[in-house]
Parts: sequence; structure tokens; C-alpha cells
Amino acid sequence: MSIKAATTTTETAPTGAATSGRSWFVTGASSGIGRELTLAALGRGDRVAAAARRVGGIADLAERFPGRFLALELDVRDEGAVRDGVDRAVAEFGRLDVVANNAGYGLFGAVEEVSDAQARAVFDTNVFGVLNVLRAALPVLRAQRSGHVLQGSSVYGQTAHPGVGLLSATKYAVEGLSDALVAELAPLGVKVTLIEPGYAATSFLSNLAFAEPVADYDVTVRAVQGSLGELPPEAFIDPAAVARAVLDVVDADRPPLRLTLGGQAEGDVRASLAARLRDLDEWGR
Repeated sequence: MSIKAATTTTETAPTGAATSGRSWFVTGASSGIGRELTLAALGRGDRVAAAARRVGGIADLAERFPGRFLALELDVRDEGAVRDGVDRAVAEFGRLDVVANNAGYGLFGAVEEVSDAQARAVFDTNVFGVLNVLRAALPVLRAQRSGHVLQGSSVYGQTAHPGVGLLSATKYAVEGLSDALVAELAPLGVKVTLIEPGYAATSFLSNLAFAEPVADYDVTVRAVQGSLGELPPEAFIDPAAVARAVLDVVDADRPPLRLTLGGQAEGDVRASLAARLRDLDEWGR
């Protein structure tokens, strides 16, 4: 399945050939996009330290790619465990070239419906987990004066609809810190790209956490929930295609800050940006 990638810069310039031999640190690597990215990197000769809360889903890769694969069982919410994982990866491979902040999960429900505990939990993984990885890995990349940070966002980092308010809030947070991060790291030779896929053919939707419903939101939130359950297979992006698109970005001389993947995601982001511009044109003072 091919996907159309929309970026927020026109400067992407692929080198024309993959640069093999990179060392990766990938979180959320046991399934979905994280696993496909791990496989794609290993498949072209790179080395991957694959981090996941449960590594059973990737244990087989050690035999398939001896000397180039390291499984790290850790929770990104645990700052000490993340630091230890990064240290092990550097000890094993000598350096880090690509850090893929991919771990995260979804939470569905109206903003009011989401409990304080649920809100804090999703931020702990989707935002503070990202920060834990950055604090552990950036000293390595800064010392090298090279590297590429891939920040796992989504179309919900640019727009939202009923039911995804808290999920979107975590992605907006990652996008905001990444907007600052790219300028902070540029003079140090480190690149940053936000990965913004639309719906992918992974277990993401089936693994959503749900808030306790309030009947007044049935007309909006539950209606959206129903429509998501009725999406046809062709509405979902192949995660292997996402991984291939990400490799193109990693190989680019001037990679984009944002990589939006999937036709539906591109349309949603364009509509959101157009609405913001209309408000700015009409109400900007």
C-alpha cells in the first residue's frame, strides 16, 4: 500500500541511497509502527536497540539479526530505566544515530468524561515518557554533534475531533516541545522530525483506553466512536509503508520538521490549517 506524505517544508532532499550502519534506539518497538520501523532498519543493515514494556514480541529478532539487535525491556515512564537502556545501547553499538520516540497509547472520551487518573496516566506515557527518552539520549547526540530524533506524533497533533481531546492534548504537547527542540538542537548537528500518521493498521484502536461515558455526549463522542468502528480497511495505513517513509526522512539531507502520512491525515491537517488562517485573517489584530 502506498501512502502520500505531506510535509511542512519543501526542502526534503533524499540522498538517493540508504546510508547503512546507523544505530537506532526505538521505543514502543514490540508492535505496530515501532516493530515495523525496527524491522525496516535491521533489514537494511542498521543496528537497533528496541525498547518495550514486554519484549516477547521482538525476542525472535536477536537470532535473525545477531550482533545488530538489542532488546530492552523498559517502561518509558521510568526515567532510570530509560537512562539504563540508553547506556546499554551505547555500550553495545558505540553511538546513537536515530532516536525514535514511538511509545504511546490512545485514550478515548469527552474531555469532561476523562478522569484525573486517566489524564495523568496518558500524559505520563505520551509526554513525560518522551521527555525521559530525550533527557537520556540527547547528551549522547550532543556529544557526537550528530543524530536524528523522530518524535511520534499523529494527525491528532495538528487537529482533533470529539472523543480524542486528551490524546490530542498529549500530541499537541509533543509538537510544541519539538518546535522548540528543533531550533535548540540545530546548531549542535542534531535533527528533529515529527511523525504524523493517520489511522494505521495496527492494534492502536483496539487497545484504546476509554473514559466513563456521560449520556449528553452520545450525540458527539459516541457517534464518532461508531464511525471509527465502521472504517473500511483501505482507510488504514500499512505500518510497513510508514516505516519506509520514515527511512526516507532519515536518509534525507534536509529532512522535514513534520511528516504527515496518509491521504486522510493530509486532508484533515490541511483543513485545520485553513481554518486557522481564516480566523487569523478575519480576527487577527
